[in-house]
Amino acid sequence: MRVLLSGSSGLIGTALTQALNARGDVVVALVRTAPATPDASKVFWDPQGGVLSLDELNATGPIDAIVHMAGAGIGDKRWTTARKQEILNSRVASTALLAERATQLDRPPSVFLSGSAIGIYGFDAPGIVTESSPQGKGFLAEVCAQWEGAAQPVVNSDIRTAFARTGIVLSSQGGALAKQLLLFRLGLGGTLGSGAQWLSWISLADEVAALLRILDDGQLSGPINLTAPNPVTNKEFTKILGRALHRPTIARAPKLALSLVLGEGLTKEALFSSARVQPEVLLQEGFSFAHPDCASAVTSALSQH
Repeated sequence: MRVLLSGSSGLIGTALTQALNARGDVVVALVRTAPATPDASKVFWDPQGGVLSLDELNATGPIDAIVHMAGAGIGDKRWTTARKQEILNSRVASTALLAERATQLDRPPSVFLSGSAIGIYGFDAPGIVTESSPQGKGFLAEVCAQWEGAAQPVVNSDIRTAFARTGIVLSSQGGALAKQLLLFRLGLGGTLGSGAQWLSWISLADEVAALLRILDDGQLSGPINLTAPNPVTNKEFTKILGRALHRPTIARAPKLALSLVLGEGLTKEALFSSARVQPEVLLQEGFSFAHPDCASAVTSALSQH
């Protein structure tokens, strides 16, 4: 299978590239810096400028699948008006451009797999959330809705289209866990506020395995929650991480203090969001999680080098 991949240098993209290569697939990476010499494994694009050469895409050979994982980091910077626009545009413009090119290829791909997030269910989703749950409240919910909506051209062209609504990916190499490790290792880790908010997570290994399953299974399309079947509260997660690191977790980070440092929007919708998500589609398809419980996922993440 020849896979066109955006976001190949990110946490998930890097792991997915390794998994695809390991099983003999060919990865063609979309890159933001044009290769100095011709390279069939890389294609230059500028999503904001609408630049992605159809001739260059066709020249790489028939593309069997497109996987779109690019987007500005949600928690990397304070949410100014400009940063929020960047978060939105980086997802919507890139998806729209890729979707358009997918339909224009000499031989369109059989599947278009776009990243998305459980943020679509809102920052205070009530009850247990599944793929059939409605869009929730907040900036991230609107971002995810527009992100998925930008892929409509491929949906209309009858290309199998799937949206990987990913939760918190547990890895020591990046993402939310990596940012917490230093504090926890210093014995300064603790709950966020009351710790009652739900954390819907997935191990990096299961994230990649689920993406591969979506690529391979012609029956999978539409929104698919990529989370483990056993979400935990922030308080439970804090205890699990503390035990794994053999460190105390008696600290507590007040919401007001974090809001003053990081801004109210980022604090409310990222750090204090609560969504108890179930991967109903994956479970119905018989997907087997390597790390169905949080403790094993954290142990696996901490063993990564």
